[in-house]
Amino acid sequence: MTQSITTPGIIAGRLHADDYARHFDDLYPAYDAHEAMVAADRCYFCHDAPCITACPTEIDIPLFIRQIQAGQPEAAARTIFDQNILGGMCARVCPTETLCEGSCVREAAEGKPVEIGRLQRYATETLIARNSHPYTRAVPTGKHVAVVGAGPAGLACAHRLAMYGHDVTVFDRREKPGGLNEYGIAAYKAAHGFAQSEVDWLMQIGGITLRQGWTLGEDGTLQDLQGSFDAVFLGIGLAGVNALGLEGEDIPTARDAVDFIAELRQTADLSTLPIGRHVVVIGGGMTAVDAAVQSRLLGAEHVTMVYRRGRDAMGASDYELNHAANEGVKIITNAMPIAIHANGALREVEFAYTHAGETGLEPTGETFRLKADQLFKAIGQTLANTPDALEIDQRKIGTDGSGRATLARVWAGGDCTGGGEDLTVTAVAQGRDAAEDIHATLMGNGA
Repeated sequence: MTQSITTPGIIAGRLHADDYARHFDDLYPAYDAHEAMVAADRCYFCHDAPCITACPTEIDIPLFIRQIQAGQPEAAARTIFDQNILGGMCARVCPTETLCEGSCVREAAEGKPVEIGRLQRYATETLIARNSHPYTRAVPTGKHVAVVGAGPAGLACAHRLAMYGHDVTVFDRREKPGGLNEYGIAAYKAAHGFAQSEVDWLMQIGGITLRQGWTLGEDGTLQDLQGSFDAVFLGIGLAGVNALGLEGEDIPTARDAVDFIAELRQTADLSTLPIGRHVVVIGGGMTAVDAAVQSRLLGAEHVTMVYRRGRDAMGASDYELNHAANEGVKIITNAMPIAIHANGALREVEFAYTHAGETGLEPTGETFRLKADQLFKAIGQTLANTPDALEIDQRKIGTDGSGRATLARVWAGGDCTGGGEDLTVTAVAQGRDAAEDIHATLMGNGA
């Protein structure tokens, strides 16, 4: 439901109807067959390909590019999906500039890598568009696994387990599956309902039951699941949001950026979504960038991102930060919020410049104010509810290398764990690897 805001300066319908469709279309159009062949020809097909090492799911990138070059995009898609069942979305949202493309030898030699992400998108979407699922489910094992969280980690785990013949029930608190792919990334990165299409395609493996509107700790406990299932995988993400700790941050026009992005992603008519003239976004990661850029695309006239440390410490890549700047977002670094000024409605946010001092980050004594009628907070997320008896490591679920948690028959992966890295592709890898260990354990081959 679109939030009702009557604050002066925050209105809906700032743009012409055609602008909304144009602004939130695919950031980059997909390759056609000829463009894909030309792009594939640039690959050296390295024997010790550094791009494979740089990929958290270890896709055989030279092989799938060679398959595209040979006119076999569906075979290329199978190569990708063998390692990353959400390879379609990862092709759209992965920071390829710092992963596979960042390690490409052509990047090192020429400053222009093979466009691996777009080639991956071409292959995977070719297969998904044909509504063809390349995997066949094994004979049912009689084992039943609970997966909590229908995000990238949970879906990757569920698919691999179902493929091995296990029955899987996926529990999720949201109305739709997909997790951050559905609710948490910029709309122009997953345009035209791609997140839902990918989930629908994934579900064709069979053996997976989705149970939406179910929250761990409210509708059932971890102990309940342990008693009813042969194994449990937790891919619960980070539903809690860090607070600024400032007086006034609870006013309606000072919102968590993740809520704003989720609302935008679920709004059918973006002309009905209110946005301010002067928007301030606090944070330096991808959530901050997505909130800032989409504010501009909705018609905000002045959007400023403010981060407390230097640019080199920002979670968003240079590519994403440059994209934000190109969209008209002003980026201020080395500044921390110290006050929110409002008189019934938000008026200004006050900041202090910072520097690295003896006790860590310290204010310099110089301050400034930014006019704001809307504030989005993107300063990190935390576990909302910690399942009882699980070991917590730095406010996340502790696991070993195979994803095993500290309770018997419980595994975890994705952002809720210490190695989550806030990347879709890493979450997929952890869900997949945990499924392999769960399968081995259920079949009597695990430790």
